[in-house]
Amino acid sequence: MALASVLRLFPSSPPHLSPLLCKSPPPFPFNSNRFSSSPFPILNQRSSFVTAALPDSADEQTVVSVDSVVSEDNFNDPRVIVSACLVGVFTGIAVVLFNNGVHEIRDFFWDGIPYRGASWLREEPLDSVWVRVIFVPACGGLIVSVLNAARNAVSEASYSAKAALGSVLKALAACVTLGTGNSLGPEGPSVEIGSSIAKEIHSLLDKNPQTKLSLLAAGAAAGISSGFNAAVAGCFFAVESVLWPSSPADSSVSLTNTTSMVILSAVIASVISEVGLGSEPAFKVPEYDFRSPGELPLYLLLGLLCGLVSSAFSKLTSYLLGVVDNLNKDVGIPKPVFPIVGGLTVGVIALAYPEILYWGFDNVDLLLESRPFVKGLSGDLLFQLVAVKIIATSLCRAFGLVGGYYAPSLFIGAATGMAYGKFISFAIAQSDPAIHLSILEVASPQAYGLVGMAAMLAGVCQVPLTAVLLLFELTQDYRIVLPLLGAVGLSSWITSGQMKRKDVKGTKALEDGNRYTIQQPEESDNTTSLSSTEAPPYFNNLCEVESSLCIDDSSIRTKDLEKRIFVKEAMRTRYVTVMTSTLLTEAVTLMLTEKQSCAIIVDNDNLLLGLLTLTDIHEFSKFAKDKSLDSKVLLVSEICSSDGAKCKVPWTATPTMDILSAEMIMNEYDLSHVPVISERVKDCRGQPIGLLDRECISLTCRALATRESLDFDTVKAIVE
Repeated sequence: MALASVLRLFPSSPPHLSPLLCKSPPPFPFNSNRFSSSPFPILNQRSSFVTAALPDSADEQTVVSVDSVVSEDNFNDPRVIVSACLVGVFTGIAVVLFNNGVHEIRDFFWDGIPYRGASWLREEPLDSVWVRVIFVPACGGLIVSVLNAARNAVSEASYSAKAALGSVLKALAACVTLGTGNSLGPEGPSVEIGSSIAKEIHSLLDKNPQTKLSLLAAGAAAGISSGFNAAVAGCFFAVESVLWPSSPADSSVSLTNTTSMVILSAVIASVISEVGLGSEPAFKVPEYDFRSPGELPLYLLLGLLCGLVSSAFSKLTSYLLGVVDNLNKDVGIPKPVFPIVGGLTVGVIALAYPEILYWGFDNVDLLLESRPFVKGLSGDLLFQLVAVKIIATSLCRAFGLVGGYYAPSLFIGAATGMAYGKFISFAIAQSDPAIHLSILEVASPQAYGLVGMAAMLAGVCQVPLTAVLLLFELTQDYRIVLPLLGAVGLSSWITSGQMKRKDVKGTKALEDGNRYTIQQPEESDNTTSLSSTEAPPYFNNLCEVESSLCIDDSSIRTKDLEKRIFVKEAMRTRYVTVMTSTLLTEAVTLMLTEKQSCAIIVDNDNLLLGLLTLTDIHEFSKFAKDKSLDSKVLLVSEICSSDGAKCKVPWTATPTMDILSAEMIMNEYDLSHVPVISERVKDCRGQPIGLLDRECISLTCRALATRESLDFDTVKAIVE
C-alpha cells in the first residue's frame, strides 16, 4: 500500500483539554487487520506552510562545523580574555572584602573568643559564656532574616537589578551568618560572588551567549582559588562544577579556549587574595607520615566510611529542607522566623560542642592537632562531633541561613578521619599478639584526617578531582596522592548514584504553577500516582546541598521559557504515518524521504497505535536475518508483535501541555519522541496531530528566546 507523509496543522484546541500526559494505548491487535471504529470522526485537515524536515547526517555535520568555526571566532575576540581577567580581578577583590567583613563581624560579636579557641570555651563555666554563645548566632539569624526579606522584595524588580542587588544582599547575609559563628562556610558564597561578577561583566562587555558559560566557569574558578588560596584546585572545580554538567547542553563551548580563561581568572584572583588575606593556606597542614603501602586498604575503608557519612549528610539536609517547607506551607510558620530559630539552635548545641561554630578553619586545625600547646580531642568526642556537625549544618541550611558546605564538609571529614585513625591505632596496639597485627605499621591519625577531608568534600559536593588537587596542593606531598585517589574515588562513587543536579528555582516555579500528576502504566487495577516534580526518594538534590554547584542559571531561565511554551507551538506538524500492514521497507523509505527517525503507527480510523523507530527496525533486521526471513515482505505488525516492548508508546502528550512538563516525562522515561494526540478517547487512544522530539523543543526555545531578545533590544533602542 502506497503511503505518503501527511502534512497536518493543529487546529485551535478546546479550552477544556487537560494538560495531563496520557497513558499508552492497549496492546496492538496484530493477529487481525481489522480495527474497531471510533465514534470520533477524523479531524479536518487544511494545508499550511511545510515545516522543514530533519536534516540528514551530512547536513548535521556541516552545521556543526560552521558552528564550531563561529565559536572559535567568538573566543578569539580580545574582549573575551579581557573579560576573564576582569572577572579574576574583581572576584579577588570581592572575596577579600567578603572575608574581611566576616572577620570584622566576628570580632564585634565574639569579643576575641575565637582567638582563644573552642578548647578554652569548652573549659569555661557556662555561667560566664552561655549568653554570648546562644544569642550571637541567634542575632545573626535575625539579621539574615531581614536580609532575606529584602532579597525577596528585590525579586519583583527587573531581572538585571534583581541579579545584581540580590547577589549583594546574599553576600551580606553570608557575612553575617559566618561572622556570628553559624555552622556553614565561606567558599560557597565566594563561588557565587565570582559567578555574579562574571554575569555582570558578560552583560556589559561581552554579550555573546557562547562565551557566557566560559565566563561563569572563570568566576567559579576565581572564587575557589581565592577562597582556599589554591589556584589549581580552582581550575578543576570550574571544570567539574560548571563545564562538565553544562557541556552536553551547550556544544558550542570551546573547552580549549575556556580553559585559558579559567586559568587566567584563577591565577589573578589567587594573587589578589594573597595580597589581601596573606599567603597562608586556608588551614594548617599538620605533620603526618605514611608508613607502608600495605595501609592502602585502610584508606579505602576510610573512603567507604566517608561515602556513607556524606550520603547521610546530604539526605538529612534534603529531609530537613522538606520539613521546613512543609512547616511554612502547611502550618503557616512565616519564613523570617526560621533563620532566627536556626541560629538559636546552633547556639544551644554549641554550649556542649563549641567546635561546631564557624571561626574560620581554627576548629579544623584543632581537630587535626596542628595548633601548638592545644590538647587533642579523644576518639569518642570526634565521632560525636561528626554527628553534631552534620545536624547543625543541615539545620542552618534548612532554616535559611546563608553559607556553603565546603568548610563543614572539610570539618566533618577531618573529624571522621582523625577518629578513624585513632581507632585503627588503638585496635592494632591492643590486638592479640597471636594475630600479629602489631607488625602492621600505620600512619598517624593526621594522615587519615587529611584524606578524610578530601573524601568527604568529594562525597558531599561531587567534585572528586577538586578534592584531590586541593589536598595535594596544600600538602605538596606526592605520597598522599595514592591514598587520596583511593579514598576519594570510593567516597564519590558511593554518593554519585544518590545525588542528582536539579535546579531548585526551576522546580519551585513548576510546583507553584500548573502542577500535574503522572500516572504509571496500568500493569494492574491499582494505579500509582507520582508527581513529576518529585525526584525518586533515593536521590538527593545536589543544588539544594550546595547552591554554588549550580551557578549556571541558563537552565532556570530556559525552564521558565519552556513553562510558557505549549506543545502545540513546538511539535512537528509534518510526520510519517504507517499502518500495521505497511511493509517495513516502505516505512523506511518514507522515513528517509522525510528525514525522520520514526513513524507513527495508526489504524484505519487514524487512531494512535504506537511508534516505530529506525532503531527498532535495525534490531529486528538482525533477528530476521538470523531466522532467514525475507526482509522485503516483513510488515510493521511483525516487528511490533516480536517484542512486547517495541512500538509501544509509554506516554502521549496533549497540545495544551507546556513543554517543560513534557520534557520532564521524556527525561524520566528516556524517550526521544512523543506523539501528540488531539484528545483522549477510550484507553487513552487519540488521533495523532503532531510529533514532539528533543530537537524541536530545543529549536523552539532558542527561536523564542531570540525573538524575546530582539523585542527587548528594540524596546530599549526606542527608549534610548
